[in-house]
Amino acid sequence: MIRIIRMKKVVLLAVNAKYVHSSLSVWVIAEGVSKFARTAHDVKVVEATINQEMSDIALLVAEHEPDVIGVSSYIWNAGKLPKLLALLRERLPRVIIVLGGPEASNNVEFWLENGADYVLGGEGEYVFPQFLDDLENIDEQSDDSRVQKLTPEPLGTPIDPYTDAFFEALGGRLSYIETSRGCPFQCSFCLSAGSGVRSFPMDLVKKQIFKLSQSNTKTIKFVDRTFNCNSDRACEIFEYIIGLDTVCCFHFEVAADLFDEHMISLLGTAPPGRIQFEIGLQSFYATALKASSRKMDEDKAEHNIRALLEMRNIHIHVDLIAGLPHETLSEFMNSFDRAYLLNAPYLQLGFLKLLHGSVLREQAEGFGLEYSKEPPYEIISSPWMSTQDMNVLKQVENALQHTRNKGRFLSTLDYVLSAIGAQPFSLMRSLGAAVPNRGTQLEDYAVRIYDFFINLPGVDKNTLADCMIYDWLGMVKGKNAPSFLKNDDERRTIVLEEAEKRLGRTVKREEYTVLHSGKGIFVDSSDRDPVTGLYKIHNICYAVDNF
Repeated sequence: MIRIIRMKKVVLLAVNAKYVHSSLSVWVIAEGVSKFARTAHDVKVVEATINQEMSDIALLVAEHEPDVIGVSSYIWNAGKLPKLLALLRERLPRVIIVLGGPEASNNVEFWLENGADYVLGGEGEYVFPQFLDDLENIDEQSDDSRVQKLTPEPLGTPIDPYTDAFFEALGGRLSYIETSRGCPFQCSFCLSAGSGVRSFPMDLVKKQIFKLSQSNTKTIKFVDRTFNCNSDRACEIFEYIIGLDTVCCFHFEVAADLFDEHMISLLGTAPPGRIQFEIGLQSFYATALKASSRKMDEDKAEHNIRALLEMRNIHIHVDLIAGLPHETLSEFMNSFDRAYLLNAPYLQLGFLKLLHGSVLREQAEGFGLEYSKEPPYEIISSPWMSTQDMNVLKQVENALQHTRNKGRFLSTLDYVLSAIGAQPFSLMRSLGAAVPNRGTQLEDYAVRIYDFFINLPGVDKNTLADCMIYDWLGMVKGKNAPSFLKNDDERRTIVLEEAEKRLGRTVKREEYTVLHSGKGIFVDSSDRDPVTGLYKIHNICYAVDNF
């Protein structure tokens, strides 16, 4: 008997966290259907964001009149999806809704009760085409049949999702690339723990990198879990990227203790801003790392981060996780201070998330971890950190996020730390408590920071003002400084003349000043550091003698 497979009209829906993000998974699956399905299916990709009205997203999908809707589920969209699935069901009562992704495949019963007809596990580009072909033969009355974990094809048949349709939809947004799957490590808070690493063919990887690098995207993010776990392979890709003629920035998640001298030397040849690293330190407290099954040579990690930062050509983003088992507030303060003093451009203070499917979520009750039952399942308290401790960390996070992590008031923070003899955590804790930022305008925030810092023992008013105006010129472009930082000293004329001579153009009033120290400074707003994002400040050293 000849079996007939009916063509399906399919919408693959991605609900991204922000407009600037794109989705890789839906395009990989779309290409998988094209390549592996036994019959041709009509597949459309729809990308939306969690900030849109769910009714508007449902309308976008319904316009295609699909037979099947495939939805990718993640912690950033899981809270929105139940409402969206209900709206899709209202508009398309006969449609078949299929969920995949880490949220659905690790929390199957919830999604089958909240709008999904089927939940798929496994690798989507292989599983979804097989599901479409077999749909007519699936017993819709059986609960077991609603969970599909089909055997994927071997990875020897790779997918290239970067089609003309992909680039047309990309529109300059951040793009993603996958060159391997899995991770060799066992971190109990991560869904990739112990999955092993399988690498994609290098010729395909380079072909895809090149295509992305010649598109209108500005940032290309590698989704490989620990990119530098294979040193030789990582170096080959780094070398290829360094040699490209492109303005793109390539973002990698790496382990700091896995860098070797050869790799660091190679990275030193990268054009400034070509590469950025996200380095998950998570903690410097060995007991917490061990309890989380995370292996890291702390001293080697610190040494390598400092070596990378000394080259000044790579943006370094360092991560800490608050709430790990056995780490008290005091121990976390030590980790924070040690990470802060590395002077990486970005220090993320994140909070432990107990993800569906992670080992640590299964261990949460045994550890006594309290966490939100709603996405993103963030920790609330533990036997080692109270709710009050977590609130303190939220204040620190707020101060950190609105100052240092945005490249704001950097010399000011350094000066105040030195003047009052404080550790970074202590300063950020007091700043976050006294000057919380909940959407405060930058000028008003600067005034409040100044008012707070000036009352700290050991802080000199004029030095503080000089640091803040220096920072202001370097971190903003063409924006007037707060009135209390302005200096109308008549000696500004000398600075203006020198600035226009050096820059060869008319210099605006907000681009130069005379500090209380007598030093003249001006900013070149056309010269922005691709690593720090700050504008170049010029000092007129000899001007002091003329005043």
